[in-house]
Amino acid sequence: MKKIILIICLFTVSMSCKEEAPNPNRFKVGTFEIPEGKGYKKTIIIRKDSLQIEKYEDRTDTLSITWKNNFNYTLKMLHPKSAIDEDPIHVKITNVKKDSYEFEAVIGHSNFVQKGEIIKK
Repeated sequence: MKKIILIICLFTVSMSCKEEAPNPNRFKVGTFEIPEGKGYKKTIIIRKDSLQIEKYEDRTDTLSITWKNNFNYTLKMLHPKSAIDEDPIHVKITNVKKDSYEFEAVIGHSNFVQKGEIIKK
């Protein structure tokens, strides 16, 4: 009898301690922010379907967003203003937290990797 009670207690404790793994899929739609710092101005991002709207300083850019999987996506400016704006931005999610994720971004085929964090609002 004592063994059964001990097993039930251990099972209950182990079930209550389990934490659900963060789901990166929740970052595909909504409003986000890139905080100022690390080479970024404060940026507000709005994602709907296959569009991403970025607002920073006095500028607004509209990009198409194509998800390859839950951890990789590509951004492409819809109305490029310069030659560098024509190159796609390849983004890789490197770490998922409760309400944010860290990423690495590469423009075109460059070797320069920009790192940052996006927070869901």
